[in-house]
Amino acid sequence: MKITDLLKPEGIKVGAAAASQMDAIDQLVALQDASGNISDKAGYKEGILAREAEFSTAVGDGIAIPHAKVAAVKKPGLAAMTVPGGVDWSAPDGQPADLMFMIAAPEGEANTHLEMLANLSAMLMHADFANALRAAKTPEEFLKVIDDAEAARDAEAASKAAAQAAQASAGNFPKILAITACPTGIAHTYMAAENLEKKAAEMGIVLKAETQGSAGAKNVLTAEEIAHAEGIIIAADKNVDRARFAGKQVYSTNVSAGINDPERLINIILNHEAPVQEGTVAEASNAAAEGESLGHTLYKHLMNGVSHMLPFVVGGGILIAVAFLIDGFLAPDAGSDFGVATPAAHFFKQVGGDAFGFMLPILAGYIAMSIADRPGLAVGFVGGTLANAGYSWGWLGGGDAIGGGFLGALFAGFAAGYFVKWLEKACDALPESLEGIKPVLLYPLLGILGIGAVMFTVNPIFAAINTAMTNFLNGLGTSNLVLLGAIVGGMMSIDMGGPFNKAAYVFGTAMLAEGTDAGKVIMASVMVGGMVPPLVIALSTTFFKNKWSEDDKKAGLVNYIMGLSFISEGAIPFAAADPVHVIPSCIVGSAVSGALSALFGCTSPAPHGGFWVIPIIGNPAMYAVALVAGSVVGMLILSFWKKPVEE
Repeated sequence: MKITDLLKPEGIKVGAAAASQMDAIDQLVALQDASGNISDKAGYKEGILAREAEFSTAVGDGIAIPHAKVAAVKKPGLAAMTVPGGVDWSAPDGQPADLMFMIAAPEGEANTHLEMLANLSAMLMHADFANALRAAKTPEEFLKVIDDAEAARDAEAASKAAAQAAQASAGNFPKILAITACPTGIAHTYMAAENLEKKAAEMGIVLKAETQGSAGAKNVLTAEEIAHAEGIIIAADKNVDRARFAGKQVYSTNVSAGINDPERLINIILNHEAPVQEGTVAEASNAAAEGESLGHTLYKHLMNGVSHMLPFVVGGGILIAVAFLIDGFLAPDAGSDFGVATPAAHFFKQVGGDAFGFMLPILAGYIAMSIADRPGLAVGFVGGTLANAGYSWGWLGGGDAIGGGFLGALFAGFAAGYFVKWLEKACDALPESLEGIKPVLLYPLLGILGIGAVMFTVNPIFAAINTAMTNFLNGLGTSNLVLLGAIVGGMMSIDMGGPFNKAAYVFGTAMLAEGTDAGKVIMASVMVGGMVPPLVIALSTTFFKNKWSEDDKKAGLVNYIMGLSFISEGAIPFAAADPVHVIPSCIVGSAVSGALSALFGCTSPAPHGGFWVIPIIGNPAMYAVALVAGSVVGMLILSFWKKPVEE
C-alpha cells in the first residue's frame, strides 16, 4: 500500500487561505469528510481538538500534523492543505504553519495503514520534500511529489537495512541508541526517530532508533546493540521500560525534543552528561531473558483492567449522582424510592446503574486479556460477572447469592487469564487441523466452563470477607457516632471499591434503611469518606505539581468530578501505582471527614450522589467543611510524604 492510497485529490487543497488555526482545522475536517473518511464531522473534530489540547501538533519548519484516532473515522485517510500565508499553530520554533496534513485513524486500525502514515511523518522531516509540496499548483502535482518521494524512501530504506546487517555481521554497532514514542503513536514517534538518525549521520555518528508506535515496536534494539552503545536517548511522552538499559547512560525527555533538538540530545550522551540507569548490564540481560519481575507483571495486568474499567465507573457513577440530584429537588421525601421516584431520575439511575454494573466484569475481562490476549477476554468477563452475582454451589441448593465484590473480580481476572494460558499450552498437543477452532470453540468453551467452576467454589470465601466487615461494623453500634464516623469514613479509603469499602457502604445503607437520625448521620459519614480519596489526588496534583508526572497531573483533574460524585474508584490507578503513600494518606483524610461530619451532626437521606445532593444534606455548610478538611489533610500528608517525581 502507498501513501497516495490514503490521500485523494478531493482531500487536498493547495494555495488555501485560513484566518486562524481553528479555520484551518475546519477546512481539513471538511476535506476528510469529502474524501469519505469520517462518519461524524463533529466527533472527529472533537478528537482533533483533544489531541491539540495535549500539546501542539505543529513540529516546526512550517509543518503541522493534526491527527485523531477515534470512532468517528470510517476508514484511514489523509487530508492535506498548503496555506501560503501561514497560520499560528503554537509551533515550538514560533513559525506559522503553511503545510498541514490531517490524519484520520479508526479505533483498532490495522498496522499497515499506520505504517504508511508513519512513513509520511518521517518524509516531512526532509526540507526538499516539504518545499516541493508547498510549490505544487494542483492536487495532482501534490500527489506526484509524494509518489516520487516514497519510491526514493523505499530504496533508501532497503539500502539502510542492508548496511545495518553488514555492520552487525562485521561486529560494528551503533554508537548511540534511541527510543521514540508519543501517546497516539502515529506521527511524532516517527518524526523524532527520523530527525535523531538524520542529525547523527550529519555528525558522523551511527544512531539507531526504536519506534514504539500504534503499529507496535519497530527497529527493535537488540541486547548486543545495547551492550555496545555509549548511551540511550528516550524521547517519549509515555512510559518506556528502562530495565534493559541497566548500567548504561539513559537520558529521558519528551518526543518534541527528539524532533526539534536532536543535536543537543546526542551531545548529552557523547559528553557523558546523562545519568546511568541503576543495575548492571548483566542484570539487564538477565531481565530481558527472564522477562519482567512478577510484581511488575501483575501490576501491568491489573492496570489494564483498571484503565478499561474507569470509563464505566465515571460515566455510570455521574449519571447515578444526577438521578439523586433530581430527586433531591423534586422528591426529597421519597424514602426507599429516592433516586427513582421521578421519571427523569429513574432514567438517569437506570442508565447509570447499568453502566456501573459493567465495572467488575470489565475489570476481570481486561485483566485476563492482558494475560492471555483475546482468548482471555470472554473468560475473564464471565468470571467477573459471576463474582459480581455471587453464585455458588450452595446457591444451586437454594442458598443466597452473596457477591464477592471487587476482590472477587480481581481474583476472577487473574484466574481466567492464567487458566486460558494453560489451556493454550495444553491444546498445543492437538492436531494442526484443529488449529482454526481453538480460539472460537475450545478456548471459550473450556475457559468459561472452568472459570465458572472456580468462581462457584471461591465466591463464598470473598462473600465471607465482606460479611465479616459488615458484622464488625454492626457490632460497634451507634453509641459513639463520632468514632463510628471516623471508622466507616476511613474504611471507604482502604480499598476504594473493595470488601472494606463495600462493607462500610452496606453498613451505612442498612443504618439508613432503619429510618433513624443516627442512621442518616452514619450514611453522611460513609459518603463523605468515599468522596475524599479522589479529591486528595486531585488537590495534590494541582498544588504539588513537582510530585507528579505530566500524565498524572492530567488524569488528576477528572478526580475533582469523581470525588464530588462519590466515586472513590477514581483514585484506584494512583493507589495501585503508589499504595505505600496514597492509601494511608487517603485513609487518614477520609477518617477526618467522617468524624467531623458526625461531630457536626450532618445527615444524608440519600445513599449516593456525593456533593450533588447537598441541597438535601442536613447541616450542608458544615458537611462541606468536613469534606474540605479531610481532603486537605489527606492532600498535605500525601504531598509532603511523597518524593518529587524527579527523585
